[in-house]
Amino acid sequence: MEGDAPRDVFVEGRALRVIEAILFASREPVAEADLAARVPAGTDLGALLIRLQADYAGRGVVLVRVAGKWTFRTAPDLAPALVREVEAPRKLSRAALEVLAIIAYHQPVTRAEVEEIRGVATSRGTLDTLMETGWIRLRGRRRTPGRPVTYGTTPEFLSHFGLASLDDLPGLEDLKGAGFLDGRLPRGFSIPTPRDGDALHDDEEAL
Repeated sequence: MEGDAPRDVFVEGRALRVIEAILFASREPVAEADLAARVPAGTDLGALLIRLQADYAGRGVVLVRVAGKWTFRTAPDLAPALVREVEAPRKLSRAALEVLAIIAYHQPVTRAEVEEIRGVATSRGTLDTLMETGWIRLRGRRRTPGRPVTYGTTPEFLSHFGLASLDDLPGLEDLKGAGFLDGRLPRGFSIPTPRDGDALHDDEEAL
């Protein structure tokens, strides 16, 4: 009814302000389900998030979706202006970066499978380092003799690298364009499609 229009606008406006306030107050990205629980039933949450994202486009902070959740981040072009002299965090070794990439693209994957892909042994210390960063986790156990542990990435991995999901990982052409792969690749070389989600796969069982 036309008489309800002002009230609908008021309710929608308040919901938008509630969403904005929650995102500003939260130190971590917020899931849509958590936002939906704080606004009136029937609210078009997706439309409000898109509207809020548009409102902040071009400002000092922008609304982004990372790891399937929403958060405010400094506008990328302003990052150089906010650089401070701080103690540099420990850099990952080349071996750790290789293992991280393999886990990201091949998960769920076991240590033996990582070693088969790399062609060299992987030290327990390398996996421990990646666990300490919070970027990989134990998923389950492979349904094979010995029941080896399987590894996968975490929401913190997605958040750190600014990925909404594993689907945003660079593909073959992206990696070649960035110079990570040269043009002399073996025939048939391909980059696997990452499998996202926390649910165990058919070849896995709970820890």
